Amino acid sequence: MLFKNIKENFFFTTNFEFENSIPHLKKRYLAETGILKRLLKFVKRYLILYFKNQLRFESREILDSEKKILWINVSAPSFGDSLMDLSSRVLLEGRHIDLYTNKKIAEIYKNDNFFSNIYYDDIDTNYTYDLVILDSYSSRSILRKIHFAPKTKFVSMYGFFNGPEVNRVLFSFFKLNFLLGSKYSEEEILKIARPSLTISNPDKDLISSLNLPQNFITLAIGGEWPYRTYNNWPKVIEEILTINPKQEILLVGSENALTFEDEIIKISKNIKSYVAKLSFNQTAEVIRNSDLLICCDGGLMHAANALETPVLALFAKLTEKMQLTPAIRAYSLYGEFDVNEIQYQKIVGKYGNYLRS
Repeated sequence: MLFKNIKENFFFTTNFEFENSIPHLKKRYLAETGILKRLLKFVKRYLILYFKNQLRFESREILDSEKKILWINVSAPSFGDSLMDLSSRVLLEGRHIDLYTNKKIAEIYKNDNFFSNIYYDDIDTNYTYDLVILDSYSSRSILRKIHFAPKTKFVSMYGFFNGPEVNRVLFSFFKLNFLLGSKYSEEEILKIARPSLTISNPDKDLISSLNLPQNFITLAIGGEWPYRTYNNWPKVIEEILTINPKQEILLVGSENALTFEDEIIKISKNIKSYVAKLSFNQTAEVIRNSDLLICCDGGLMHAANALETPVLALFAKLTEKMQLTPAIRAYSLYGEFDVNEIQYQKIVGKYGNYLRS
């Protein structure tokens, strides 16, 4: 019986449990990853569930009666991944949902419209949940579930699915919709599938006190990964100001953008920098007030998508279809291996398309 169950569940490591149009890179993953490596990772996860006596609590549906939910999300290490993976929580509106995540991610959900409590250290294990949602069957997620709610029914977003890149927003929405009994059609999901982010009133007040220009665009510079860090922003800005001399530009980004800041800020008095001066959510509020965000694929792009600010986004390795959804207004460009393959003239051209739209 154990061998049979392992064989049946191994199917779900690279296949969806539901039929929907989600962009993915399954073929590339299978070509690059041997079956032995995939099997060993799966067996490890399955045996933890098996020997920890959790398989009897596993479910593939969320009932209307299950109102108190703990969502464990510890496998998304970045802001952008988290915003995508948790985007479908909007489908659970009206229920009490607590989030357990890491300390860094917890910061951006402190005033969330959908999560009631945010935990990153420990939680009240005396509180009774009707259901636990696991991000995946990683050992870390499973062990957290056992610690907080050992005898509580659980569902999982990714489950055993592991390896192939997917459009994480669409996966999140379609999987949760599947768990809810497919209440919404594919067309209905595509109209609403986008990240969500709540900006607190104190953060809104702080950004309001900065007296930002009435009309401006934001430019997110720097980047965590070299292949998603564009190096020719000065030329882009010079050309934008040639097309539109009155264009106000605010620079945003984290500490990794400081090395680019000085060269850009001296181009024009129309440019002001908030690089490494604001929190993620405060930066998102600046972006929310802007007319357009120009950026590379990253957390601030997903924040803009959540707040319905149009984006001019540069992608590499993963195309726009893997990162965006039909509900998002975007002007995008793609470099196969590196965003620096994208000529600055093409970025300026997309800016021109934005002005004419």
